[in-house]
Amino acid sequence: MTLTFDPHQIAETLYHGQFCPMFIDGKDVPARSGEVLNVVDPASNRALATVPCGGAEDVDAAVAAARRAFEGAWSKFTPYDRQEVLLRIADVMERDWEKLCVSDTADMGLPLARTLGNKRRVIGMLRFYAGQAVALHGDVIENSVSQSMFSFTTREPVGVVGAIIPWNAPTAASIWKIAPALATGCTVVLKPSEDAPLTPLMIARLMQEAGVPDGVVNVVTGTGREAGARLAEHPDVNKVVFTGSTATGKTIARAGVENLKRITLELGGKSPLIICKDADIDKAVPVAAMAVYAHSGQICIAGSRLFVAREIQDEFIEKLAAFARGLKIGHGLDEGTDLGPLINRVQTEKVEGYIAAGKAEGARLVTGGARPEGEGYDGGNFLEPVIFADVTDDMTIAREEIFGPVISVLPFDTMEEVIARANATPYGLAAGIFTRDLSTAHRTVKRLKAGSVWVNMYHAIDPAVPFGGLKMSGYGKEGGVEHLQAYLDTKAVWIQTE
Repeated sequence: MTLTFDPHQIAETLYHGQFCPMFIDGKDVPARSGEVLNVVDPASNRALATVPCGGAEDVDAAVAAARRAFEGAWSKFTPYDRQEVLLRIADVMERDWEKLCVSDTADMGLPLARTLGNKRRVIGMLRFYAGQAVALHGDVIENSVSQSMFSFTTREPVGVVGAIIPWNAPTAASIWKIAPALATGCTVVLKPSEDAPLTPLMIARLMQEAGVPDGVVNVVTGTGREAGARLAEHPDVNKVVFTGSTATGKTIARAGVENLKRITLELGGKSPLIICKDADIDKAVPVAAMAVYAHSGQICIAGSRLFVAREIQDEFIEKLAAFARGLKIGHGLDEGTDLGPLINRVQTEKVEGYIAAGKAEGARLVTGGARPEGEGYDGGNFLEPVIFADVTDDMTIAREEIFGPVISVLPFDTMEEVIARANATPYGLAAGIFTRDLSTAHRTVKRLKAGSVWVNMYHAIDPAVPFGGLKMSGYGKEGGVEHLQAYLDTKAVWIQTE
């Protein structure tokens, strides 16, 4: 991709160490405590900006604003009005797409080519949910109680939604939470990750420009321990939607029990990708590599358990390693970068710990794992992409979600065996299979215990198609018509006609 603008210059203009306030009730506000958080560029660990370190009082103010808007001005918007607002949001975000992408890349490191390339999905989400806003309806039900009774249902917004998102896709995650809420008539308090809060703040202000009334969308920055915990437990929040780790998801589920709020959880994964002996190797290699390396492994659906038929394992590993070594590591804003940095030093050291565990438990390191040296790498959280061979199912690197650029290659002999092994995990977020045999594909898809299964591809996501996990990967769906139902309550109405 040839850029027609200077992303580093835009990043400097956007932030330059400035203070970026929270957005509550249509206003820019600091934390009531006055405390701030530093936001750093993961490619250099230099400061980008500061944001408020919001706490319980700030969350309370945001929820109160969202409640006033829900019961006030926003409740008077018709489905057509909400559709118009969503379409205007899509227009202003499309207008400022380059700035949003530069912000995302500077904030969390994903190569700019990938953030720019996500435009169709993100803008498509807004326009998809805009279409759904005028398609929501209840049902007329012929009851068996009495012919003189008319019965039907209405679908009504649940109320105030608390949305907690991770750092690895700020723009997409923000829209995936906010758009269905607006389409259904709900209001939102968004808590972005403290590691990447800048773009969600920008999005909230663009939404105000697009005509979203004050209080409908609020953004509180702060830590998960303080702001996130208060939002999850808040008695006046009707629904919580969360994307993040399974451990945090459990905490949020427990916090919601007190007032039985509705909860959607999209959590971790340890996804299997199966390469059958009849697979097109040259097609499968780059897909298998980028199923993990697309975000330096920092994606919940990473196909990090790579099951390869024993007959083709040696050839596959050789080509996979060559592909990995050919990837360009660098600052996400630099043209041509394939792999950006990990999000912070703590995560980098955690991944290095997994690499050490893999070696100690007997896996063979084929390539990668070192921190690249030289100009452009000083101070950043960079790691060479890793491939382990001779991995067994009981090894730590084959069992635990690493959230780093680490692929574990596991050989298999039969389809019966590999399906059982692929399912032998507490997670069930995603899975994939490469085969030329359509019968093998259909049989395997049916038996894999995962919320999304890709055949001869990986990582396709569309606004109209539901996405979500099974088992310890969470519950509830995002995307598709099913997504909007989670933001609606069903009311049954009975009318005596005689």
